[in-house]
Amino acid sequence: MKRFKAKFGEAVREAWLDRKQAILVVDAAKLRSICQFAREQEKFDMLTDLTAVDWPKREKRFEIVLNLYSFPKNERLRIKTHAADGEMVPSVITVWPAAGWLERECFDMFGIRFEGHAGLKRILLPDEWQGHPLRKDHDILQQDEAWVHENLGIESGQ
Repeated sequence: MKRFKAKFGEAVREAWLDRKQAILVVDAAKLRSICQFAREQEKFDMLTDLTAVDWPKREKRFEIVLNLYSFPKNERLRIKTHAADGEMVPSVITVWPAAGWLERECFDMFGIRFEGHAGLKRILLPDEWQGHPLRKDHDILQQDEAWVHENLGIESGQ
């Protein structure tokens, strides 16, 4: 954590340990650089997950969470950043190519857009699906009923 703070200064907004796992909250503008440093210098060679949490009452409602693993060190690192609705988050595909699938899932479920992701489109839901179902303000039952009726011609079982 100290090396991240020394390298990136105020871009590392918070840092703490939780059950021997380092957690960093970083400025979104520096996310890609911090991830590149984590991979190349700190040997966090595997992105195990990239997801988000919706906190609708916060100014920057989305918390983007990256979980990393270092095979050489047998350590985990969690990096978090925040984004407002409609704010772009830097893609980390150039750091970990597997991020492409995970960023698409975050786009599909939350509507988070990743700058530099050339193929950002739905991955789990049909292309014509309206909205993003993991947002706290999304009425999934109403959306499901409308989609099932329109696309399958039957009443939803919800």
